[in-house]
Amino acid sequence: MTLTATERPYAAAPAGTSAPVKIWLCPNEDLPPDLASVLAKNWLDEEERRTAGQFLFERDRRQYLVAHTLVRRALALEAGLAEAELVIWRSPRGRPFLRPLPGGLPRGGGHLDFNLSHANGYNLLGIVRRHRVGVDVELLGRDAQALGTVASTFAAEEREWVARAAPGRDRDRRVLRLWTLKEAYSKARGLGLGLPFDEFAFTLADGSGVTGFRPPPGDPFARWRFLELEPVPDVLVAIAVPADTGGDDEPAALQLHHGFPWARDAPHHIDLPEPLGPGAS
Repeated sequence: MTLTATERPYAAAPAGTSAPVKIWLCPNEDLPPDLASVLAKNWLDEEERRTAGQFLFERDRRQYLVAHTLVRRALALEAGLAEAELVIWRSPRGRPFLRPLPGGLPRGGGHLDFNLSHANGYNLLGIVRRHRVGVDVELLGRDAQALGTVASTFAAEEREWVARAAPGRDRDRRVLRLWTLKEAYSKARGLGLGLPFDEFAFTLADGSGVTGFRPPPGDPFARWRFLELEPVPDVLVAIAVPADTGGDDEPAALQLHHGFPWARDAPHHIDLPEPLGPGAS
């Protein structure tokens, strides 16, 4: 496993410190198709089951079932509710969120934000208490013409940085690094593709790591933390979380879990990078 951030053995956060961002990376193969169908029948709500039944291809239906049973299982563990008891609503722009409970969640707090991404058999889920989280996963090996179209949506300085890499794998990796970060940021904002990707820009180290961020007009947060990971070779992951308040309410670390969350295996504990943006020191 390749990780492009500071990793250290997992240890529970001491009392009084901030809660970590929790990330699950789950390949479709970690949940057998028959079991995914059984879990979906018992856990998903009517709208989710209806959506699953509309896919023309079985591979797409399987991806949907694994992704959405993953969401319910992980949220159930965090919230202290049964999977079928979770009520998931959507914003006017389509971003899903967990319906708040008047008395708070059984396992503490009144808010869990989550974000889901999936691509070519991999499902990525991020969960954080308070604040927001955006995640994206992409696999290297996409069609060069499609990547060229993706790059054309970037800001001018990003396109110039992409063009400095040799055509082929190096240039493709630069495009996908930027694409995952842009997706993660826009999803954390709850805007998705409604946010033009040329209105904000990242500065990236040639190897890995975000070194600069120019936000779009109207960003309500002064600072952001961005993390790039490659938890499986050629599988690129990006995570975005706002860093607007500091103190104990701000996530300072990330826990990376692999596979479907059946057991409580110790995750990888990864330090989040320093905040970026106009309000960063």
